[in-house]
Amino acid sequence: MPRVNTVAELEVLQRAIAAERQGQRVTIGLCGGTGCLAAESVKVNQAFRDEIARRGIEDRIAFRMTGCRGFCECGPVVEVRPQEVFHVRVKPEDAAEVLDGILADKPVERLLYTHPVTEERIVHTNDIPFYKRQQRLVFRHSGLVDPTDIRDYLALGGYSALAKALSEMTPEQVIAEVEKSGLRGRGGGGFPTGRKWRSTRESRREPKYVICNADEGDPGAFMDRSLLEGDPHCVVEGMIIGAYAIGAAHGVVYVRQEYPLAVKNLTIALQQAREYGFLGQNILGSGFGFDIRISRGGGAFVCGESSALIASIEGKPGEPRAKHTHMAESGLWERPTCLNNVETWGNVPLIIERGADWYASIGTKRSTGTKVFSIVGKINNTGLVEVPMGVTLRDMIFEMGGGIPGGKRFKAVQTGGPSGGCLPESALDLPVDFDTLAEAGAMMGSGGMIVMDEDTCMVDVAKYFLNFLRDESCGKCTACREGTEAMYQIVTEICAGRGRQEHIAWLEELGQAVKDASMCALGTTSANPVLSTVRYFRDEYEAHIRDHRCPARVCKALITFRIIPERCKACLLCNRNCPTGAVSGGKKKPQAIDQAKCIKCGACRDVCKFEAVEVQ
Repeated sequence: MPRVNTVAELEVLQRAIAAERQGQRVTIGLCGGTGCLAAESVKVNQAFRDEIARRGIEDRIAFRMTGCRGFCECGPVVEVRPQEVFHVRVKPEDAAEVLDGILADKPVERLLYTHPVTEERIVHTNDIPFYKRQQRLVFRHSGLVDPTDIRDYLALGGYSALAKALSEMTPEQVIAEVEKSGLRGRGGGGFPTGRKWRSTRESRREPKYVICNADEGDPGAFMDRSLLEGDPHCVVEGMIIGAYAIGAAHGVVYVRQEYPLAVKNLTIALQQAREYGFLGQNILGSGFGFDIRISRGGGAFVCGESSALIASIEGKPGEPRAKHTHMAESGLWERPTCLNNVETWGNVPLIIERGADWYASIGTKRSTGTKVFSIVGKINNTGLVEVPMGVTLRDMIFEMGGGIPGGKRFKAVQTGGPSGGCLPESALDLPVDFDTLAEAGAMMGSGGMIVMDEDTCMVDVAKYFLNFLRDESCGKCTACREGTEAMYQIVTEICAGRGRQEHIAWLEELGQAVKDASMCALGTTSANPVLSTVRYFRDEYEAHIRDHRCPARVCKALITFRIIPERCKACLLCNRNCPTGAVSGGKKKPQAIDQAKCIKCGACRDVCKFEAVEVQ
């Protein structure tokens, strides 16, 4: 691989790669993200490669396995460019038919996306509602490039922003541009990125470090993982620019061990960046030197917190520390450190390349740019969306997300991961930005959104997330350790039908105390699921306590399964599938449930074809 020694050499190389690929009229991109890999896209990949080789059309069709396209619900997905024809749920046996369609310029109808309401088959990617309102900036390359081939990244202008920063801008100018852009940290806190960079640069201690936080631990969140899997070079380029601005020579990507594909693709990207001269000494002839290493975390949720993350990198237990001094003064190895998450670093090349004014024109005044969200739960279109800040929750859930499956009613959405808040239907028209979500009792967090329907018990939701948070608390400070446990025990009592009226006030008081007294962000936000559900769904708490009733019919202690004799057809399916033998009754006779034996698993209701099993 040729080492690129100057900006001029980079420009020559980029033009050469682009010219080399001009002869290939068509490019097929198969999603190779973790979601599509789980749907056997590896077999689809092999089928396409074999068929292209068999036909001898390598010079006419370029095939590559790319990063995540976001539409996980429809994977494996295949996009044909430049026509932008989008195929869904592609199987290995479909490869030949897709190639036939490309050569005949006729899409394969049965593999096109079908609108769930109109039943219209949609050919082009950007006409699909899931993509129509998106503005893919951070994920602009994911789905286009092979993440294991740096030449794909260079062909699309990769490392041009780095060249511009090193050859045309001083470190001060780079920081000023990031400040002017309004970029705020995408890891959850929303702290102004430029201000963090400036504080680190102004520290006089050496050496300085930059860290990429890829310890994405929120249930249902996979934005950072997907970006590292699909376009690792944009993160690497952003880190190099940040290091130049700050004056750092060393960088670390802290990524959880559970992300093997992200680690693999990032390792390849770092090695290729070194071979091409983008990492190491005298980068692009500028005299600036910088390198990055990977540090793997063991999966502790608390290590997403900055001081716990640093302790883990240093080989110490992953516990937060009191922040008497800012990380800009004393971070990794007690030296000035700048830490941003994956998505934040991925924004940096865009800002330097296209300018702060362009970036600040997207989104809202106090929340500029785009944000990537994972939308999961009770929703038709599970996946990743990248939208300008300020888009409403309604647009995200009902337009891009496709609404609630089975015609069910929307009930709530939790934003910001396990420490986020649950917002009701009345909040659907709120704009999604840092400040509005915080005022509503939720938070942006890293961008996880869990959608819930009418069959969700909000008290049970609070219990679920409290259970997660009490297990993930490091236990170092009393407020978090004892407070989350106490809240969990109270909510458990309410779900078990043993709740008392004063429990609601206790939860509010405890939640505020934990929020005020905890050392790190895990503790200060751990009460959000409780406080937000009490705020917006107090009636459900009241029903559990006063009426001994779970309105959503979820809490087992407060529900009873019963077979309606008039509806029962005596098919015996419930009888045969009951794991405890609680269902009895002979042939041609209505079945009945012995409540003493019933464990309320719902198996009888799941198998009944006549809706004869009701939950009271």
